[in-house]
Amino acid sequence: MSAENSVEALLEEARLNASMPSPAERQRLREAASLSRAQVAAAVGVGRGTVANWETGHSDPTPPGRLPYLKLLKGLAEIYPAASAPAAVPEPAAAPGTAAVPPAFVPAPETLRGPDGRAIEGDPGPCIRCGMETTYQSTDGRPLHSGAMCQPAGTATTPAAPAPSVQAAAPTTTTATAHAAPAPVSPVSPTPVPVPSRPERRARSAARAQADTTLLISRAVQEEAERAGGDEETALKALIKRAIPDVMHLFNETRATARYDYTAYPALPDILKKPSKKDPDQIWEARPKFHHPGYSLRAPGDIKVTALDVNAAYLSALKCWLPIGKLEHSTGSDGVEPKRSGVHLITPGEWTHPHLPDPIGDRDEPGALWITNSTLRLLQRLSGPKYGLTDAPVIHESWTSGATENFLDALRKLLSAARDEAIENRDTLTLEYVKAMYSKLISTMGESIHNREMIRPDWMHIIHSQAYANLWGKAYKAHQAGLDVVAMMGTDELHVTGDWRQVFPEGRGVSQMKIKHGEGKATGEYTVGTVDR
Repeated sequence: MSAENSVEALLEEARLNASMPSPAERQRLREAASLSRAQVAAAVGVGRGTVANWETGHSDPTPPGRLPYLKLLKGLAEIYPAASAPAAVPEPAAAPGTAAVPPAFVPAPETLRGPDGRAIEGDPGPCIRCGMETTYQSTDGRPLHSGAMCQPAGTATTPAAPAPSVQAAAPTTTTATAHAAPAPVSPVSPTPVPVPSRPERRARSAARAQADTTLLISRAVQEEAERAGGDEETALKALIKRAIPDVMHLFNETRATARYDYTAYPALPDILKKPSKKDPDQIWEARPKFHHPGYSLRAPGDIKVTALDVNAAYLSALKCWLPIGKLEHSTGSDGVEPKRSGVHLITPGEWTHPHLPDPIGDRDEPGALWITNSTLRLLQRLSGPKYGLTDAPVIHESWTSGATENFLDALRKLLSAARDEAIENRDTLTLEYVKAMYSKLISTMGESIHNREMIRPDWMHIIHSQAYANLWGKAYKAHQAGLDVVAMMGTDELHVTGDWRQVFPEGRGVSQMKIKHGEGKATGEYTVGTVDR
C-alpha cells in the first residue's frame, strides 16, 4: 500500500471514529433498517451479545469489529437520518380529569447488568417489549429480555378507555313539536386480547432466538457457495474448515442469556492429562465392539440380519450431564450425586449375559478403571430393580463438580433443527456443514490445537460415553422386542435379526434409524448361520 493510500485509510478511520453514534442511536439505526442483532453481528464479525452491549452502552466497539461496525452505522445514518428536533413549545396544562398525552419518543429500555456484563435475573414477568415471560430486568426494574432474545414489536397499543355516556341536551325550543332527547349511548367494550400462557410465551421466545441464530448457519453456507462459484465440493471444504470457529460462535450465542457461568479451562487431575501426544489419558469410554457368540458370517445359514445406522448419534449425546465447574476430588461414593458429574474410579460388577453387549465394552484387563459419569449412570440403572442385570459398581474415588443436563441443549436443538431442514430441502451442503460442526466440537473439546476456546477433556469423554450408552439402550430395546442383537459397534451401528421396523421408526431424523450401507459384507441386509455353543 502506498504512503498516500495509508494516510487516506487512517483519515477515513479517524472520520468514522469522530462520528461514533451514541448507544441509543446505534440501536435506532439498526431497528430503522429492520436488522436483527444477529445480522449485524454476522456482518461485522462479532457475537450477538457484543452488539447488544454496544447498543446498551455497557461496552464500546473495539477492533477488529469496530471499523466495519462504524462503516455500517455511517451508511445507515445516511439512509435513515435522525429527525431534527422541533423547537420547544410549552405544552398546555391538561384539563382536570383528562389523561396526560404520552411523549412522542421514549428512550429504549436497557438491560440491567452486573459488573461482569452479564444480565441480572429477578422475578419473572411479561417483557415490556414483546410480552413474553422473562426473568431478566431493565435498569428501572421492569421485566425485559436480555440481549436480542426478543425484537421490538412496535409501539404497544392498549385499548382506549370507553368514552363516558353522552346525554344529548334537550333542544331549547318553545315549539310544541320539539323532539325528545336521544337515549344514552352505551359504551362499547373493547375486545379482550388473549394473554398467552407461560409455555406459549416460552415457546415463542425460544423460537425467536433460534430463528435469529439459525440465520448464521444459512448465511455461512450462502457465503461459501457464492465464493466457490457454485462448486459444491469446494464450498463444503471451506465450510468444514470453518466449522470449529463457527460452532463455537453458535455455542456462545446460545449462552447469551444463560443462568450460570462455566469453567472453560479448569485445573485438570492427572488422569485427564495425556502423558504424551500419542498416548491417551486414563479415562475408559466403554466403547462397545460386540458380536453375538451364537451367530457367524462363516457358518452356513439363512438367518437375515439388518445392519442399522443410528442417525446423528453424537448430536443426540449432547443431552448429557456435564460438570460446569472445576472438578473436585472425593473418595468412596461421596461425590456421586444426581446433580454432579465427572469421572469415577470403579470396579464393575460381573457381566453374565453373552447375548447382550457388556455396557463396559471389551476390556483387555479386569479390575478397577476410570469411567465417565455417563457410563456410571448406565451401570447404576442396569444394577437397579428395573433391570437387575448386574451388581452395582464399587466406587473408589471420583473427580466431579456441580452439573446440568441442559448445558448444550440449546445448541443441540439449534443444530437438530438446521439438520432436519437441510434433509427436508435435500440440502447436502448444509447437512454436511452441520455434521462437521457438532462432531468437531466434541472432538476438539480436549487438548486440541484447533480449538483454543475450551479445554474440557472430561466433557469429550462424557459425550462419547453418552453416545455409547444411548446405543446400548437401543440394543436392549431390540432384545426386549424379541430381536437378537448380532453385533453392536462404535456409537451408531446396530445389527439385529427380525422385523426391526416394528421397534424403531425408519428415516433420517435424529430419533429414527436407517439401514446402514457401505463397504464390506456386514452392511445393509445379509445372512448368517448359527454356531454351536
